[in-house]
Amino acid sequence: MCDKYFTVNIRAYLDKEELTYIGEESLHDLLSDFSCPRNSDVEYFLLHNAIEFAKKDQSITYLVFRAEDAALVGYFSLAIKPISVCAEKISKTMAKKLARVSILDEETDSYMTAAYLIAQLGKNYSLPREKQIAGSILLGFALEAISSLKYSIGGVMEFLECEDNEFLLSFYIRNHFKPFGMRTTLSVNERKPHTLYQLLKFI
Repeated sequence: MCDKYFTVNIRAYLDKEELTYIGEESLHDLLSDFSCPRNSDVEYFLLHNAIEFAKKDQSITYLVFRAEDAALVGYFSLAIKPISVCAEKISKTMAKKLARVSILDEETDSYMTAAYLIAQLGKNYSLPREKQIAGSILLGFALEAISSLKYSIGGVMEFLECEDNEFLLSFYIRNHFKPFGMRTTLSVNERKPHTLYQLLKFI
């Protein structure tokens, strides 16, 4: 998609059968350069959860590097998750598409299905500003990875969750994601409740 960057599935660093194997200790050292002060949960996940989640098949993290110097510029994590979409929150056109691949819970008037989840998406802010990756490019790599999965195993929908932040919401809406709900969760570090907006997009 962009010859200035390349992505690596972290499993390539953990699988002893791969030529790229470096082991957990060296991988932790590699990840330690990542910093995302704008979202502590995004930083915490990469530094503390990404490796274990990959080992347990809960989600897979892809590291994004700049081609010219192999600097870690960002990452994204993908998973397949069940999702519930309230019919009244989406358009009739979207409801028709969902009906083909989901089960309608008539009691709650919600469609139940599985979808690709962009579980994490984060830029490395420890780099000088002029060397940071654009958010649109980082998201593009995540969408490209999902498109490849769709070609291999199918699927029609991708979704993500983001903070109650006007800039982030506008960014995802510009990239054709549609809000369909929200939920309250606890921040990993602060253990304080906060709201996450849920957005979906048909592939």
